[in-house]
Amino acid sequence: MPQIRSLFATRLYRAALSELGTAPDAAELTESCYSIAEDDDAGQEWCEENDYPGYTSYASLTDLPWRFPIFADLVTLLDAHVAAFAEDLGFDLGDRALKLEDIWINILPEGGTHSSHIHPHSAISGTTYVAMPDGASALKLEDPRLPMMMAAPPRRKDVREDLKSFIYEAPKVGDVLLWESWLRHEVPMNLAEEERISVSFNYAWT
Repeated sequence: MPQIRSLFATRLYRAALSELGTAPDAAELTESCYSIAEDDDAGQEWCEENDYPGYTSYASLTDLPWRFPIFADLVTLLDAHVAAFAEDLGFDLGDRALKLEDIWINILPEGGTHSSHIHPHSAISGTTYVAMPDGASALKLEDPRLPMMMAAPPRRKDVREDLKSFIYEAPKVGDVLLWESWLRHEVPMNLAEEERISVSFNYAWT
């Protein structure tokens, strides 16, 4: 009998924030995101200048956990989830650690998208979901081998998950998704009439 094994796995971590501690109140976190966005003139200007749909604090605010205690509480939980994921990945961290590098708010309106990208210089990236109305975009993850499949035929539609070229992960409010930062991902068009709110972050090996 031939042996066929799966090699070089791409891991995706999904859990409820509350699995490893007390999650921030969803309504308070939503209100905080809107309050920050309203007061962040630099962030609003950056979004307008760069044709970014909706709002992100990525280019303007680097100290959310210091400014808002609810974000400090969130980071404490994220630290625990990242540690669990790093254990699953078999990382040998040595005398260094995975530490939060960036954390930012995303508010995506109806029709908004976030194009395909990676997070260079980080080890683990992720997102936790604050508001996911009906019709809100799933996260689209891309097989990192695609650039090397120059002569490969397409996959059947019913192929098993670990052989798909793209995976669409539809999280719920309060979920956290983690992946290695080299994994290309995007947010397709938000078809919901209401805004999709998430908080994204990077952890670096320092």
